Amino acid sequence: MYQRIVILTGAGISAESGLKTFRAEDGLWEQHRIEDVATPEGYWRNPELVQRFYNERWQQLQQGVEANAAHRALARLQQQFHGEVLLVTQNIDNLHQAGGSQSVLHMHGELVKGRCPKSQQVFPLTQPFGADNLCTCCAIGQMLRPHVVWFGEMPFGLDRTYDALAKCDLFIAIGTSGTVYPAAGFVEQANQAGADTLEINLAPTERYSQFDFHRKGKAGTLVPEVVEQILAGQLLS
Repeated sequence: MYQRIVILTGAGISAESGLKTFRAEDGLWEQHRIEDVATPEGYWRNPELVQRFYNERWQQLQQGVEANAAHRALARLQQQFHGEVLLVTQNIDNLHQAGGSQSVLHMHGELVKGRCPKSQQVFPLTQPFGADNLCTCCAIGQMLRPHVVWFGEMPFGLDRTYDALAKCDLFIAIGTSGTVYPAAGFVEQANQAGADTLEINLAPTERYSQFDFHRKGKAGTLVPEVVEQILAGQLLS
């Protein structure tokens, strides 16, 4: 029976709730160049464009996008598993929390939060980004920036994640392409720890051969099955 589990989720798990994946094969994010909307330099050049880009995605979450069966199953695993479960997501949406998860490490930040560019204090996003949405931590309020990790910035929680990977006996990657580091290297860390490794995806990824087990199909169908198996104390096969 497993004792310590690390789970990594990517865009594929949220796509089943109707959220579009950001990165397309043509290198554009919703018809925008990545350099323009997902880098510090892009924000400095044109903050209004970046604010509009993230405001549109924030508003989509406010309009009732719902967690799916995979999100709810992972919440159940966290609540009922006898050991440790670290849930790490590359997604910036709040669907894991909407599905019932109480503890989620958002390595790329969160769309429902803003951050003071001066103090780095984080605030819940109660109104769209813009000139009127200021921090309350500075004597002169600073315009909040998206609490999102852009290209060239360091993901959050890596020390905690690597520590958990070094001790885990099961690593599961769900709905992620496995092409962007550092997350792409998580399976290598788990293999070095001697853990079982499972990939759940619609199609094989570049890291396919590094996983011990594979489940091909939709996360909403497969994740509940895997969670049921783990909670029953069965080894994966």
